[in-house]
Amino acid sequence: MKRLHDIDLNLLVVFQLMYRERKTSTVAELMGLSQPAVSNALGRLRKAFDDELFLRTARGMQPTHLADQIAEPVFYALSTIEHSINVRDSFDPASAERVFTIAMSDIGEVYFLPTLVRHLAEAAPGIHLRTLRSRTADLRKAMETGEVDLAVGVLPQLTTGFYQRRLFSQRYVCLMRGDHPLAEGELTRERFLAAEQAVVLAEGTGHEAVERIMIEQGLPEPVHLRLPHFVGVPYIVRDSDLVVTVPEKLARSTCEPFGLTFREHPLLLPMVQINQFWHRRFHQDAGNQWLRRLMAALFAEPA
Repeated sequence: MKRLHDIDLNLLVVFQLMYRERKTSTVAELMGLSQPAVSNALGRLRKAFDDELFLRTARGMQPTHLADQIAEPVFYALSTIEHSINVRDSFDPASAERVFTIAMSDIGEVYFLPTLVRHLAEAAPGIHLRTLRSRTADLRKAMETGEVDLAVGVLPQLTTGFYQRRLFSQRYVCLMRGDHPLAEGELTRERFLAAEQAVVLAEGTGHEAVERIMIEQGLPEPVHLRLPHFVGVPYIVRDSDLVVTVPEKLARSTCEPFGLTFREHPLLLPMVQINQFWHRRFHQDAGNQWLRRLMAALFAEPA
C-alpha cells in the first residue's frame, strides 16, 4: 500500500497539469521548470505508481487507464489543499476581475444572458462571461479541470462528482406565428397532429427525448423539418405554417419580438427541470460560490 509520505505532493501537481495539457513543454512553462525537470518528475511518478501514466502519441501525451482512474481524486485532493491554505480568501464581485465560463444551450443564452449581462454591468463590471454549448462531449472533463465553471440546463450526464441545484421547472408548449390557424379555438390532439411540424433535436441536452415521446403518441413521420438547435425556431415559424414544440420560457422570450404565440400542448409531455451544475473540486471556490448564488437569486423559482 502506498502512503502519502512516499510521494512528493509536487509530483501530483505535475500529474494534474499533464493530465490537463498533455504536453511536457506546456507543463514546464506553467510551472516555471525546464522540460528535463518535468520529464524527471514524470519518471518519479511512474516509479511511484508502477505505471506509465502517460504515453507519447501523435496527439500528445495520452493518459493510461490508471491515470484516468486517479485523475479525479487527485484533482479533488489538490483543490481541497489549495482551498485550505487560502481559507481567508474572499470574492468581492464589485472589484474582482475574472472570466467565468458557463456551459448552456442556445435556449439558455436567450433566456439567461440578457438578465445576467445586465446585472454584471451594474454590480460586477470586472466580471466577464464566456459561454459554450453544454452538449460538448468533453464537458465532464472540462468541468473537472476548471475550464468550465458552471453548466446550466438539462444535463443527465453530470452525476458522479458533481453538485447540482434546481433553478426551475417548465412545460413544453406549441409555438407558432400569431395568425396561425391553430392560434384560435381549442387545440386538440387531432388538430395538432395534422399540422405541419418542426422538431428540435438538441442532442445531449435532455430535450432530444421529446420527439420520441411525441412519435409514441402519434406524431406522423417524417416531420416537415428537423433542427439541431432552438435558436433558429422563431425566425422560421414567423413566416411559415410550422408548429414547434419548445420549452415555455423560450416561447415567452420570443413571442413579442417575433409576433408569435404559443398554446398549451395537447400531448402528454414531461416537465423539464433546469439545474445548475458544478464540479465538487470547486464547491468551496469563493468565485464559483458567488456565481452559483447569483444564478439562484436571478433565476430560481419555487418548486
